[in-house]
Amino acid sequence: MFETCQDHDFRPENYFQTRRQFLRRFGMGMGALSLANLIGPELLLSNSACAAEDLSSLAPKLPPFPAKAKRVVHIFAQGAPSHIDTFDPKPALAKYDGQPIPGMGGVAMQSPFKFEKRGKSGIEISEVFPHIGEHVDDMAIIRSMWTDIPAHEVATVMMNTGSLRIAKPSLGSWTVYGLGSENQNMPGFISLRPGGALPPGGSQNWQAAFLPGVYQGTSVNTQAPSVEMMIQNIKNPYIPLKEQRRQLDLIHELNEIHAQNLQKDALLEARIEASEIAFKMQTSASDAFNLNQEPEAIRQAYGNTPQGRQMLIARRLIERGVRMVQVWAGGWDHHQDIEGRLRKSAAEIDQPVGAFLTDLKQRGMLDDTLVIWGGEFGRKPTKDRNGNENPGRDHNNQGFCNWMAGGGVKGGTVYGATDEFGAKAVDNRVHVHDLHATILALLGFDHKKLTYRYNGRDFRLTDVAGEVVKGVIA
Repeated sequence: MFETCQDHDFRPENYFQTRRQFLRRFGMGMGALSLANLIGPELLLSNSACAAEDLSSLAPKLPPFPAKAKRVVHIFAQGAPSHIDTFDPKPALAKYDGQPIPGMGGVAMQSPFKFEKRGKSGIEISEVFPHIGEHVDDMAIIRSMWTDIPAHEVATVMMNTGSLRIAKPSLGSWTVYGLGSENQNMPGFISLRPGGALPPGGSQNWQAAFLPGVYQGTSVNTQAPSVEMMIQNIKNPYIPLKEQRRQLDLIHELNEIHAQNLQKDALLEARIEASEIAFKMQTSASDAFNLNQEPEAIRQAYGNTPQGRQMLIARRLIERGVRMVQVWAGGWDHHQDIEGRLRKSAAEIDQPVGAFLTDLKQRGMLDDTLVIWGGEFGRKPTKDRNGNENPGRDHNNQGFCNWMAGGGVKGGTVYGATDEFGAKAVDNRVHVHDLHATILALLGFDHKKLTYRYNGRDFRLTDVAGEVVKGVIA
């Protein structure tokens, strides 16, 4: 009888069974059958379908509604640029310059910059943006933005996640959760920052929070001299690629046995998929971040500067199917010397963004790429008391500007308005939730229905607020 023992050879699947499962299968079988009869087959099938859903997949997905944009590039002007000196001219400030403004606790300060009508639309834009101004006919400028709190860290996280307090997924994570990615060898959401310390709020700005980890944004320090230093641990110095591939294949096999005999675990699936992407990035990221592959004329057009390189990398990433790219362009916290410091900040981003928009247009990519520029809040129309003889402007959460271009946006448009001094949004006010709802609408989503169930509640990017700004959609 011992000759039949080969039937009991080692099988990995036999070890994927817990004591609880054994008792449930053999001791509760009849009870489970009775319960199934009470519940009904329809509900059972529905639950099975939900359990089988692969929440960690980065595979491309179609949105529920026709989309005008396929991808997003968010140029985040962290530090809160002064709308009064960039995209929202206020001639009344020149008339009252140096005089107290009732209710504002200070004296009016006119903009030191001239505003010029640009493009066929004749929209007035500050002289500090000569290159960006060339694209005004492709832009919808929202001059009536507002947010809740005028503190950099809170407002920065609010602009990126739609949340003031609770750790919630970022705009990029929601975008990839809804649409997946067109490149399975790269993360679907990449955040580019030009070195230095993390921005206010740190990794909260590109976090996945309670979404599966595969939707987390990947932060890249573009100031580093090599891809290996830009993306930490991009290459394994100890194990060759062939051996890494064998290890990942084994993990996939074991996970399949685990899923068949126990259950599918979304967190485990996300971790394995993240490892798979990390493996593939060893070759694909090296290609995407290698700007030497670009013609010299293109590199010159963007400019050999930190922001120029970032914008060129952004174009190479979306060209390769990355769904969401965020470009950090900080340095806008101008409490002093607004004439010199704002001009410098604008010069750092003007040529690169102008070249980026031109490049997308020439490649036929602007029509389905949504480009967004703006900060976390605006600036007051009065002199900052800390500026002394060379003043700047203090924080203002009640009025500021954002602009969008491409991706279904109604170009050559100004939407909303602040009061005559630029102190507060008064006409067609647009909250951060409204901006997020509009972005999702351009991507083909109803912001109220793009949800994820967590802790018994269906969460969404716009919380329980937000209205689509239809006036900026073509």
